[in-house]
Amino acid sequence: ELLKKRCALAMQISICACILSSIQSVGSTWMPLQKPHTLRAARSYRLSRSSLLLAALPDDQRHFIHVNDLSATELRDVLELAKNIKKLVITGEQTYRPFSGKTLAMIFTKPSTRTRVSFEAGYYRLGGHALCLGEEVGIGKREATKDVARVLASMNDLLMARLYAHADMLELAEYSNVPVINGLTDFNHPCQIVADVLTIEEVLDDKIDGKRVIYVGDGNNIVHSWLELACIIPFDFVCACPPGYEPDAALLAAVEKAAVGTATVTHDPQAAVAGADVVYADVWASMQQKDEAAAREEIFAPFQVNEALMEATGKSGTVFLHCLPAERGREVTDGVIESSQSHVFRQAENRMHAQNAIMVFCCNAMRPS
Repeated sequence: ELLKKRCALAMQISICACILSSIQSVGSTWMPLQKPHTLRAARSYRLSRSSLLLAALPDDQRHFIHVNDLSATELRDVLELAKNIKKLVITGEQTYRPFSGKTLAMIFTKPSTRTRVSFEAGYYRLGGHALCLGEEVGIGKREATKDVARVLASMNDLLMARLYAHADMLELAEYSNVPVINGLTDFNHPCQIVADVLTIEEVLDDKIDGKRVIYVGDGNNIVHSWLELACIIPFDFVCACPPGYEPDAALLAAVEKAAVGTATVTHDPQAAVAGADVVYADVWASMQQKDEAAAREEIFAPFQVNEALMEATGKSGTVFLHCLPAERGREVTDGVIESSQSHVFRQAENRMHAQNAIMVFCCNAMRPS
């Protein structure tokens, strides 16, 4: 029952964050625009943000739990920072070390390749040392989440967690006095979407604003973070999924209320991809859903991203993305993932560059000169 209440709180926070797309940030003060119908929700969000997500943090530091914890201006700042830091990393520049002498504690209840390697390698390249913590932590089992938060925060400069329960992520942030970065929960995956936007802008050589992004598959945590993005950035997002596998209705409503980007759900992938700038896929059964894999394979078969679906976009320059790992032959064909339209490995590498920028931003660390 407690978990249900915390997950409900997580949803309320994400929805209220969408409302903040109508609020401008000046320094540390929120300046409401003249939209009286949003003021009550905005005040509620400010209270929950200050008492929960920003508890005990210095004024110049931030947690990153949802994409729309950032304003549009702040997200653009993070993206430009990522591009600048990426140049330094690729050229082997050795003097930019904002995390020299600092440590990052990484907590994993859900295993990963890209999340661990991208955070650990990225933090090391910026001068710091990362610790990988797994089952020995026993977050919420062996030890209360709030105790883990306070112990790790007392010995480290930054925490990153990849967890199942979003309620645990919120509790980490509530009790940590150092920034907490969400490396994934069952509810959302904000770092992935920042890396995706970085990739899209690099490949298309243009901002994501006004672009048409079509996700084909299950309305899962990836979709939820795309919806969070649509609360603050003006682009068109479409989720093409089977009936019964739609993303959270409250988040869809929040996008509509924010009136910045658009979000649509359809059950016709062929019609959905017409005119797409980006086609995006993910596995049909996530890590904790493998017992449903056989049933899902039959249900999702018409939603495979194959050569015919990419052709249906009507554009030769449509970008294909996948957050990986991919189950080739299921949600995407080998031909599509190996095609010139696919940029999945640049996308994977950009996890490191995007997260480097997120870490610098959240810690208010030294920026490249």
